[in-house]
Amino acid sequence: MDLPTFKRIPRHVAFIPDGNRRWAQNRGMGKEEGYAYGLEPGFQLYDICIALEIAELTVYGFTSDNTKRPPKQTAAFQQACVDAVEGLSRLDASLLVVGNDDSPLFPPELKPYRTRQVLDHGTLKVNFLVNYDWHWDLNKATINVSGTTGSTRRSFMECIGSSEVSRIDLVVRWGGRRRLSGLLPVQTVYADFYIIDDLWPDFKPEHFFNALRWYESQDVSLGG
Repeated sequence: MDLPTFKRIPRHVAFIPDGNRRWAQNRGMGKEEGYAYGLEPGFQLYDICIALEIAELTVYGFTSDNTKRPPKQTAAFQQACVDAVEGLSRLDASLLVVGNDDSPLFPPELKPYRTRQVLDHGTLKVNFLVNYDWHWDLNKATINVSGTTGSTRRSFMECIGSSEVSRIDLVVRWGGRRRLSGLLPVQTVYADFYIIDDLWPDFKPEHFFNALRWYESQDVSLGG
């Protein structure tokens, strides 16, 4: 693939791969069938991030709120996340799954990845959000911030459930929705947000390249 050149590349990009159900419905399929078609675009995006030397990538798998959907849909996106993480485990990545693994809705196959796994050279830091809930994330700090008796008090940032995920520079969302849907409220505090109207299974590399061209024009001042 011929890659365009950019004057400035975000260090950390988060992706919201939305529109799988709508994509399936548009083709006369069951809503639950769309998730499997989102896997190959994800691996294409991984390859692009590696080629562009992006340092960190966060992928929004599913939230605890998503599990309120019909059981067939829930099972389908759980399996898609398992397949995605297992596929990433065979690539060059430093891989962490972030989410509430105390819940029975967290796929047990992914529990080993709740501790970051360095695979091959660990070139690309990948965070995969599975059964993620921003309440769970922030409530971890209320439990951990004071520490146990005799331990050193730790900062709020060290104690949230997603403490290993760094500040996000750019969020890219497919599917046309103009919302963050609870994505990492601490790390997205200064993120730029780019919307793609096409549905996620219709991913094209140019979608991401357009997002990066737009990002180049943004004033990244972090409030300064």
